[in-house]
Amino acid sequence: MDDQEKILKIEDWVKQKSLNETTGHDWYHLKRVANLAKDLLKYEEADDFVVIAAALLHDLADDKLVENVDKAMEQIEMFLFQLNVSEERVTTIMDIIKTISFKGGHGEPLTTIEAKIVQDADRLDALGAIGIARTFQYGGAKGQPMYDPAISVREEMSAEEYRQGKSTSINHFYEKLLLLKDYLNTDRAVQLAKEREDFMRLFLKQFYKEWNSEI
Repeated sequence: MDDQEKILKIEDWVKQKSLNETTGHDWYHLKRVANLAKDLLKYEEADDFVVIAAALLHDLADDKLVENVDKAMEQIEMFLFQLNVSEERVTTIMDIIKTISFKGGHGEPLTTIEAKIVQDADRLDALGAIGIARTFQYGGAKGQPMYDPAISVREEMSAEEYRQGKSTSINHFYEKLLLLKDYLNTDRAVQLAKEREDFMRLFLKQFYKEWNSEI
C-alpha cells in the first residue's frame, strides 16, 4: 500500500468518526485543514504524508472533544500501525496531535516543520468566514452566550481557565482568533491569514453596530 492509498484509508476512518460532530471540528473542518496543509507544503520542505495524515487525525484526540484522550491516542496509533505506517512516522504524527493545540497560548513548542505546517493549517481554518461560523457553532454547542457586555475579555489565563472559564463567542475573537496571525509559523500562512483576519474585524465592527441598534 503506497502513501496515497494510506491517506485514503485515513480519510475514510476519520470521516466515519467525525462526520456528525457538532462543535465545528467535524469531517469538513479536518478536510479543509488537510487542503490548507497541502497548499503550505508547496512552500516548505516536509514529509507530505506525515503532514496530511496528522491534519486529518489531529482532532480525534483533542481534550475538548473526547473524554479519554489517552484511549483516543491509542486508537489512532493502532490504526496507523495497522496501515503499516513506519514507527518513525507514527511517532511524528502522534507528537503533532499532542502539541499543536492553542490552549490559551500555552501550547507546547513545536520541534518539526511538519507540526508547524499542520498547526498553521488548523489555525487558518479558525479565521475568516469559516472561523466566524465555527466560533458560534462551538459556543452554542458548549452553552456559551453569543455576547454579554458584562463578561470581560480574559487577557491572562491558564490552559485550564481557557478551557473551562466563563466567556462568550464574541470574546473568543479577542482571546484567541485575533491573536493567531502572530503565532503562525510559516510565511505562506501569515500571507493567507491577513485577508481572513481583516474579514473578521469587519464582521466585529458590523456586529457591534447592530448590537447597539445603530441605524
